[in-house]
Parts: sequence; C-alpha cells; structure tokens
Amino acid sequence: MRGNRVDGAIDAIEVTAAGILAVVTANTFVSVILRYLFSWSIPDSYDFGRLLLGILIFWGIAVTSYRGEHITVDLVWGVAGPKLQRAMDVFANLVTLGAMAVLAWMMGDKVLSTRADHVLTFDLNLPTWIFYLVAWMPIAASIALLVARTIRQILRPETVVRDYRIEAIE
Repeated sequence: MRGNRVDGAIDAIEVTAAGILAVVTANTFVSVILRYLFSWSIPDSYDFGRLLLGILIFWGIAVTSYRGEHITVDLVWGVAGPKLQRAMDVFANLVTLGAMAVLAWMMGDKVLSTRADHVLTFDLNLPTWIFYLVAWMPIAASIALLVARTIRQILRPETVVRDYRIEAIE
C-alpha cells in the first residue's frame, strides 16, 4: 500500500541515498582521473568518500529495516502457518528494533565524542562530527520506522507485503 506518509518518507530516504551514491561515485571517478592524468588530488577526497560512504550505508539500513528487504533465511517461516509467520515477523522486527536502538545510542555517543575531540579532516580541517551526525540521523529514524512497521504487522498485517518466492538452483 503506497501513498502514506511513512512510505513517502522512505521514498525520500531512497532519493537521498541515491544522491549520496552519485556524489561518492563522482568523487572517486574525478579523483582517479585527476591523480593519474595531472598528479593532483581533490583536497579531502578520501575523507569525503569514506564519510559519505558510511552515511550511504546507514541510509540503506534505515530503508531495509522498514521494508524488511534485508537478507533472510526462511526455511521455518515458509512451512509455518500464517499466525506463526506473523508472530515470527513481529519477533524479528522487535529484535531488529533492539539492535537499531543500541546502534543509534552508540552512534549518538560517537557523534558527541567526535565533536568533543574536535576531529577534523586532513586537508581542509573540516569538522567530521557533522558527517557522523548525518550518518546517525537515519539510524535514529529507523527506530521510528521499525516501530511503525511492527505496529502495522500487529494491527494490519495485510499492509506489510512479504513476497517471497522459493526458487530452485540447478
């Protein structure tokens, strides 16, 4: 069921992640070209690349947590009845929610400690805590998204689509 606010937020997160991926790709491509053709590098291109890649990964975690599109092994789920499947889904969401809460807490602590330590990029001396904060935001958002997903699974399980197909590998 598309069109509600939560799905709109997820779509915005995906567009943001796509934009960050484009920036990381362009940064890497231009840096390699400049390095090999002109023996020159973009200041802090390595720092920007690694920090933006971390941000990209955390945005992806937020999306996959809500949509349930992460890698799963459903041997037991596939043979269970609908009620047991629903219970397993809710339990898995609660475990993921707990893990995301701990990750958000630890990442928030990392943001604060990086800011307190005045960690800067190598060339331009830009503060890195801002990048850590932007990486923390989707992890914090994933907690709210997982709560919404769990509530939807409990109250309206038909709105949470699971389209698993068992395919034989020959």
